[in-house]
Amino acid sequence: VGFPGETEEDFTATLNLVKQVAYAQAYSFKYSSRPGTPASEEAQIDENVKSERLARLQDVLNIQQVNFNALQAGETLEVLFEKQGKKPGQMVGRSPYLQTVHVDADETVIGKILPVKIEKAHANSLSGKILEV
Repeated sequence: VGFPGETEEDFTATLNLVKQVAYAQAYSFKYSSRPGTPASEEAQIDENVKSERLARLQDVLNIQQVNFNALQAGETLEVLFEKQGKKPGQMVGRSPYLQTVHVDADETVIGKILPVKIEKAHANSLSGKILEV
């Protein structure tokens, strides 16, 4: 957000598109000028305006992420296990939608794609149980 020349109308159009597409996740950031680029020569958007717009965008994205994660509860997803979790006996993987998924398992699941029944949806992750294969 905050590219030179971005109007409130432009930003509202961006918000509407994000809502229409219903992104569950997106990397969002404030534009920062880079010396020598054409945009660096244009009038810059005030930092407070950029911060406020970014906060509004991230609020929308967070709500959409929570809603999308909630839809996964009760579903079975194929999860690629990547590493140990922070808790003992916990493994962490990624769903096909790149959500973090936590399960109780040992290290033998690392590198495998296994079906996981999603039991709980959290704001930034999912948790469940590996199904018998």
